[in-house]
Amino acid sequence: MEPELQEQTQDSTIQPLTQLVELVEASIHQVIVGQHGMVEQLLAGLLADGHILIEGVPGVAKTLTAKLLSKLIDTRFSRLQFTPDLMPSDVVGASIFNPQTSSFQFKSGPIFSNIVLIDEINRAPAKTQSALFEVMEERQVTVDGLTHKMQSPFMVIATQNPIEHEGTYRLPEAQLDRFLVKITVGYPSLEEEVKILERHNQYEITELLANMKPVITPEVLANARMQVRATHIEPKLLEFVARIIWETRNDRSLYLGASPRASIALLQISKAFSVLRGRTFVIPEDILQAAPAVLRHRIGLTPEREMEGATTDDVIKEIIGRMEIPR
Repeated sequence: MEPELQEQTQDSTIQPLTQLVELVEASIHQVIVGQHGMVEQLLAGLLADGHILIEGVPGVAKTLTAKLLSKLIDTRFSRLQFTPDLMPSDVVGASIFNPQTSSFQFKSGPIFSNIVLIDEINRAPAKTQSALFEVMEERQVTVDGLTHKMQSPFMVIATQNPIEHEGTYRLPEAQLDRFLVKITVGYPSLEEEVKILERHNQYEITELLANMKPVITPEVLANARMQVRATHIEPKLLEFVARIIWETRNDRSLYLGASPRASIALLQISKAFSVLRGRTFVIPEDILQAAPAVLRHRIGLTPEREMEGATTDDVIKEIIGRMEIPR
């Protein structure tokens, strides 16, 4: 088969997925004004089969967008509101004594679902945070020596307020590393805010949510994730991904560099971005776009750079700016 014809055949196999993604985006934007970057990164995380952390000030539609995405997938959904008094058993469940059988039976917690929305994840203390370590990484829960597997698909979408806000706890590095991407959400523009007011003036948001129908089945989602894994990436781009991660471990602005898990995450999200754009192969722009979302929560600034007002996104930009982009 000629290369040009082969590429056309590959693109035709991915076309139904591209149409599905466009349908999901259009459905979300029936309710959400703007925030195109957040929606795109959410879809990339979904296709890459990873957990997502969304950070932003209250009121910028973090929770609403996550709920919208869950309604468009024909799976089970549960929501957890994290508070300072939440216990690990409130998340994963506990063994309850059954007097009829004179034995203990496991009563599963709300984490046993397909899509789990954890609202304000950084308002719970470290003891409750630790309950998520095993389930997010290994997709299973161990209680009283017994292991309980999660059903596929399983995805955690967590929202958090900036750590400078009152009543928040900084998440442990080990837990942050389990999120495939961290999405930062800013304020809308003036024009977008006007559109938000117009939409709220015309419609009840709860009514719009109630009318949303699932457009993705678990089978379609599993097939889409297989297409993402099968996406081609050239060896020189694999080396580029590895070099970005390696540079974070040797940068003077950072006291904590990214781990090998970060390089795997960068590869997965880069592939997902390429599929979102209707391609079956990764290009450097996919990697450049994925890098901030994958790395911003996995690296740590030195106190000196923090005092200068720098952010992790600034350092990521500096690192990539020094590198030669493969073509």
